[in-house]
This record gives sequence, structure tokens and C-alpha cells, in this order.
Amino acid sequence: MQWRRTRSSRPVFYELNPDEILLDADNLPAFDTQQFEGRIERPIAKRTLSILLTGMIIIVGCFVGRLGFLQIARAAWYETKSEQNSLDHIPVFADRGVIYDRNGVELSWNSFDTERGVSIRQYIDKPGFASLVGYVSYPTKDAKGVYWQERMMGRDGIEKEFDSALSGTNGTKLIEEDVNGVKISESTIVPPEQGTNISLSIDARVQEALAQGILDLAQQSGYAGGAGAVMDIHTGELLAMTSLPEYSQAVLSAGKDTALIREYTQGSTRTFLNRMTHGLYTPGSIIKPFLALAALNEHIITPERIIVTTGTLKVPNPYNPSLFTVFKDNADHGLVDMKKAITVSSNIYFYEVGGGYGSQQGLGIANIEKYARLFGIGEKTGIDSASEVAGTVPSVSWKAQRFPGDPWRIGDTYNTSIGQYGFQVTPIQMLRAVAGIASHGTLVTPTLQKAPSSRVSDSVQLPFTIAQYAVVDEAMRAVVTEGTGTVLNTTDMLVAAKTGTAQIKGNTRVNSWVIGFFPADHPRFAFTVLMEDGPKVSTGATHAFRPVVDLFVSTPELLTQ
Repeated sequence: MQWRRTRSSRPVFYELNPDEILLDADNLPAFDTQQFEGRIERPIAKRTLSILLTGMIIIVGCFVGRLGFLQIARAAWYETKSEQNSLDHIPVFADRGVIYDRNGVELSWNSFDTERGVSIRQYIDKPGFASLVGYVSYPTKDAKGVYWQERMMGRDGIEKEFDSALSGTNGTKLIEEDVNGVKISESTIVPPEQGTNISLSIDARVQEALAQGILDLAQQSGYAGGAGAVMDIHTGELLAMTSLPEYSQAVLSAGKDTALIREYTQGSTRTFLNRMTHGLYTPGSIIKPFLALAALNEHIITPERIIVTTGTLKVPNPYNPSLFTVFKDNADHGLVDMKKAITVSSNIYFYEVGGGYGSQQGLGIANIEKYARLFGIGEKTGIDSASEVAGTVPSVSWKAQRFPGDPWRIGDTYNTSIGQYGFQVTPIQMLRAVAGIASHGTLVTPTLQKAPSSRVSDSVQLPFTIAQYAVVDEAMRAVVTEGTGTVLNTTDMLVAAKTGTAQIKGNTRVNSWVIGFFPADHPRFAFTVLMEDGPKVSTGATHAFRPVVDLFVSTPELLTQ
């Protein structure tokens, strides 16, 4: 620092910058004075700090004041508001998948119920579809309004068997409501995923014709119910499968008509029984073509061998030869060979072929069981879209368990040979078995799904020769042209069949059967119809199938679909 005197004799001090002292003309730095380089920084002024501090105090004070206002002054108001409002997570119901027939006809679909504000299930309004398609139950709330069932659930038929695929996945919606239940806001936070559509192998036209035929015959002849199916013998695809009587799908889904639902569940009609897969019935004479093939394969008889049938077969009592057990035929058929025996359904012929008589060797009960099971009779078919029961083929061991101490007798073999005694089968088993005859040796697995390709790889091969099949084919064709199945005879569609009548309820009522295939000259489809619990004198099951034959005649494209 330097000083000098002024005129006023008072000294004036000037601050010397060190740079001015130490720098000379040869040592000048290249400072950028525009960027304030070369200047010594000055400290922040106290006034600036004071302003900044004052601003911060004001901001913090405002925040504390507002917080105090909300937490203290307005605390009661916000407490009341929080108690009055509520947030609920509720399901957003996924649309259930649509069920179609093979041609895209809707069998089960969704529609919006404006009264209930929800989606409901709709079903095709034609006979014969209820037991096939089934029904659903709807999402249900408890007394507090909380859903304890959060989706439609399949309860029977296809709706049940394919429930997981048809259901899809529910979404979630967030709803805010006040204490009065008034909606304040809502937003979907997880969208629903629609269920998968399913295409069945069923043809709605064939299904309706078959069901209507069964219904009409039941009403006209006094049958309690019936069942029937049509199947592609090469792929196993079912073009029709129905069971009657049936329930109202809408009534069961709604669950409101308690009187009708009680009638369904407690009545004598067995409405919930799917007779195709769960009904067990005595097959009667429809078993005869299978025993004919067994006899040919075991070489115990030739197709040409003649057996005399006089209406009765008398078997001597082994302990008292003067006493006889009499086995009756349905008529006196005279001289019959294998073809005629099947055509007229002679019991005596098959008594002798099954159990033996005189010089005629019989299959015996062990072979009868063997060949019945070879055709899948008395066993589950493996149908892909429905549970099923197995049934019974009588045998020595079966009788020993069922009737301890009662030995197997020749009469048991005779009665088993004509499909009586302890025989219990399902219609779906007999459908698969007759398809094995029609295809000359391939047992396919029945399916209700529309198959993209042949299912022969899942099949079972049977050990018979073409010549042996030809004998049975010819005989089953004669059943339609001149025997017990003439109602199915038409020049426009050649049908081969076998009928059967099984006595039930102490021989006071009957079940009527027909199995077969068509076209007889180049088979494509097998069929079965069972008419349940009718009068002893009644029209047979062939009448129920005639509408299906007429449909195929009038709609020839059905043969190539």
C-alpha cells in the first residue's frame, strides 16, 4: 500500500494489487478479462446472505404452516373423508370362449344382459344339445357383496370338460366409492383375456336329426329316454352324440327355478345322466356280430355250417337227465347258417356257437370275454372330452366275486352269448366296436374335437381276415334289406345294421338297440341308438335313426365333410 499527500494535507491511501507489483512488461499473463480471469474473487456480500436466509425462512414457514393446517385444523375433515370413501379391487370378467360345431354354427356364446349388467351364456335352441354342451354357473357374491366365485364355471358337458380353456383370465378394476356407495372414480388396472374358442366335430344338422328321432320315438312308444351317436370310422370324430331327456341350460345357469331343478335332481328321469358315456345297459343281440367273428377266427364253425333251430333248446340236467333246462329263441327259424342267424337274430344258433351243443363246439366263456374285450366292449373308450364308465363282461371270476359259492353253468354261457346275463355296456363302447367292423379292423378313439388329421395312429388293430369281415358285412346288410332293420332300407343310402332287444325289470320292459354303419359298400360312418325302458311290444330303435339316414340322402355333402 502506498500513500501521498493532497492539497488538503490529508493522506489518501491506494491499495496496490500484488499483480501490479510483480508483473512487468515482459511477464504479462494472457488473461481473458471478459471472463474475469486474473481477478481475485471477492467474498459474498452480507446483504446477499441475509436476503437468501430470509427467503428460506419464509418458505419453510409456509410449509410448516400448511402442514399444521392439514394435520391439525383440517384433521377431522380428512378423517371423515377417508372413512367415507373406499377403494375396491373388483374382477373384470373375461368373455368366455365360444363353442362351435364343425361348420362354425354357434352352440354356446355370450350376450350382454342389460338388466343384470353382466355377460350371460346363450345356447342353441334345438333338441339334443344340452347334455353335449352342458351349462355354466355365474359369478356369485356373498351377503357382503364380495365375489366368492369370480368367473363363469362349466358344470357339465363341453363347458365343464374344457372349462380352463373356455374361461380365459379375469382382469381387475379399481373403484372408489363414498359412504353412500356412490362411485367416485374407476379405472381398469389389469385388462381381461378372452377365453379360447372351441370347434367341435359335431355337425349341428346331424345332431338335431338324431335327437328329434329319439324324442319322437320315445313319445310315440313310451320309452323313458334314449341316446345315440354317429362317428367317422377313420378319425373317430363324432358328428353327433346326444342323450335324452335333457335339462334346460338356462334354468340351471340362472339357478332360480328351484322346483324344476329339484325335478331334475330328484326325479325318476335321470336327466343328468349322459347315457352315451355313463349309462350301462344289457346289449342283447347287438353282441352277435362280434361273436360271429370270434367263432370264425377260432375255427369252431364255418359260415356255411347249418344249425337247426326249432324255437327251443333243451339242455339235460347233469344230475338228473330226465330234467331239462329250456332256452328259448325269438321264433322258429328252421335251418340257419351264420348269415341268416345274424339276419333273423337267432338265439339258438348263438347258444350253440357260444356254449356248444351236441357236436357243435362252442367258444366258451373265456373266449367270449376275450373277443368282447378285443373290441373294447366292457372297457372305457378313451373319449377325449368326457368321463365314462367301463361296464361288465361276464366271466367265471366275475361270477365268483358277485355270487360266491354259485359255480359257472352252461346256461350262464348261453345267456352271455346273446348279450344277456351280466353284460353291461355303454352306447359309446358299442359305437366304437361296430366302427371296428366297418373299418375292417381299426378301433379308433372317439373324439368331440374337430381333428385336423386322421387319428388312426391312436387306434387298435383287430386280428380278423377280410373274408371273415365280409361274412359279417353281408349279414348286417341283410338285416336292413330283409331282417329286423328294414325301416333303414333305402336305395339312396345303403345301410348295414344289427338290432337288439334286451329284457329288463323282470321281463316287463325292454331296451331297444341298433348299431351299424353306412354307406354299406364303402363305409364312412358308424352309428348306435339306444332306446331305454320301453314297453315289451314297442317300435324298435331303428325308427329313431331313420331321420339321420334321410338327412344324409337329402344332404349328400355330409358324406364328404
